[in-house]
Amino acid sequence: MHATPPLRISGLTPLTTIDFPGRIAAVVWLRGCALRCVYCHNADLQNPSSTARDPSWESLVRFFERRRGFLDGVVFSGGEPLLQSALPDAVTALRDLGFETALHTAGPCPGRLIRILPHLDWVGFDVKAPFEEYESITQIPKSGENARESLVVLQRSDTPFEVRTTIDPNLMDMAMVMRMAAQLQKMGLSRWVLQEATGKRLPVGLEDRIAPLFDHLEIRKASEARPDTPPPRPESGRYPPRGARAA
Repeated sequence: MHATPPLRISGLTPLTTIDFPGRIAAVVWLRGCALRCVYCHNADLQNPSSTARDPSWESLVRFFERRRGFLDGVVFSGGEPLLQSALPDAVTALRDLGFETALHTAGPCPGRLIRILPHLDWVGFDVKAPFEEYESITQIPKSGENARESLVVLQRSDTPFEVRTTIDPNLMDMAMVMRMAAQLQKMGLSRWVLQEATGKRLPVGLEDRIAPLFDHLEIRKASEARPDTPPPRPESGRYPPRGARAA
């Protein structure tokens, strides 16, 4: 029944109430990322190579079979899940077990996002900077072009989604954030989540300047963030330390 997708899995957060709105969920952490964001809190997941400590897909399936009736959903995060061609099969397998599915992504592969969206119940989408200025954050030239295209794909879909941005004042001044806000408003975005980088505070006055541009602006403090370091094995029962939201 369950094929074994060759997913490169780093670990599992067995229980979360903040990564998939309205659901009790688990987070599957996948390896590999095409971006090199300066403030990344999951830099150890950027390398796509698996390690001997990484859990197998079979062990995850056994874990989720035992959690039917307790967990509502499963979130695929990373790293960048869309880089893995086995992701659709993994999503399908977990949906067949009765779980809702969610994705955390920065949108580097618009074509893959289009294909998987019908099988997702929610997407957390990370916007890094004004699209033409992405390289200042991701260190990858033209990475904003795919991100913009993926956001348009989300807006045209029926899948609920959230757009969030991590603000590191050492990398983004007020003017840069305002350019991004104006860009997202022009694209028709009505809700935006701003997240504090670990150990950093948002620039004074930023919320007051941005709030009039959106129907809903949410500020997430670093203390409210989701776990950012996956445990090595799903059956260990360990919970990762709580830190800044990965983005």
